[in-house]
Amino acid sequence: MNHLRMIVVILFMLLVIIVAVQNYQAFSNTVTFKINLIFLKWESSAMSMYFVAVITFLVGVLSAGIYGITERFRLKKQIKNLTRDAKEKDKELNSLRNLPVTGEEMVSNHTPDS
Repeated sequence: MNHLRMIVVILFMLLVIIVAVQNYQAFSNTVTFKINLIFLKWESSAMSMYFVAVITFLVGVLSAGIYGITERFRLKKQIKNLTRDAKEKDKELNSLRNLPVTGEEMVSNHTPDS
């Protein structure tokens, strides 16, 4: 499974490199970002599209990583709670199995319809 994952990652990286080389001219252009609101006016310095693409990728990786870490901690907590519940149920089951068997008959509160 690890080999298959590594092959997919290598193919994806190769695809990214091919796209970047074929679109070198388009990625070399510079852009500026502007925000023009009533209370805020801002303009970024000129930056290349390569820089914008790399920053966007890193923000995506960072947000996916943070989501993955929080999901992992949530699942670990859930596993801990379920393990604790299973141990409690095992104790209860063992205590019920160890109840003494008596020779007395079980008395029913149900009266037969005659």
